[in-house]
Amino acid sequence: MRILMTGAAGKVGTLLRPRLAREGRTLRISDIAPLEAGPGEETAVADLTDPAAMAAAMKGVDAVLHLGGQSREHPWADIVEANINGTQVLLEAARNEGVRHVALMGSHHAAGFHTRPRTGADLPDYAFPRPDTFYGVSKVVMEALGSLYHDRFGMDVTVIRLGTCNEGSADVRGLATWISADDLARLVECALTATGFHVVWGVSDNARRWWSLKAAESIGYTSRDDSEPQAAALIAEQGEPDLSDPVHDRAGGVFTMRELGGKW
Repeated sequence: MRILMTGAAGKVGTLLRPRLAREGRTLRISDIAPLEAGPGEETAVADLTDPAAMAAAMKGVDAVLHLGGQSREHPWADIVEANINGTQVLLEAARNEGVRHVALMGSHHAAGFHTRPRTGADLPDYAFPRPDTFYGVSKVVMEALGSLYHDRFGMDVTVIRLGTCNEGSADVRGLATWISADDLARLVECALTATGFHVVWGVSDNARRWWSLKAAESIGYTSRDDSEPQAAALIAEQGEPDLSDPVHDRAGGVFTMRELGGKW
């Protein structure tokens, strides 16, 4: 099996590469700059917005994990080119190559202005888009493109609304939104074989979690990690989270607190 991973040089790609290594699997790692291939890997230099380069990178691929694009807030034109046009070029290359399964790395910023449910229930996996930034808008469009390529062309697409992925939570907010690199690898494995179209939250089963895991579990995901063992040290340093503060009450946290057009 050959999997194309775009954006392999980024933080998430770096975390996932060793975790996705398998006997009998080739991971084709792709970015705009050359990468050094490790065991079971091969490289492809490609700009997401270059149809010819993406077609070449897609040759002989069985599934795609799309991590590439602009990973932070930038001017609108940059976001459109890298994240919207780039995703469409990638999906079209996958369709032309006959690739069946695509996992798209979305973001919680696609639903950033949703608040913590007051009923104690989890925020649904398919919570209506409420983007908090231009970056968040691009992830909403990514979800829409995934839906289109599933419905019109029969591609199996899973979009992961990624939370906070690091080796450990960096702050008390992350106690709710964190996903371990190991759990993310488990979720990606499920996404690469799931049938249909899905939008799932990318989060570990944290004791303080308020994002639903139902859709992720429906495609076979089982979280094995929880941020709670990190809580005491973080709270001692930063204080107990104030759940009325937008940083903790909104899915997008601090990115919902800055004026559009200001300094991002």
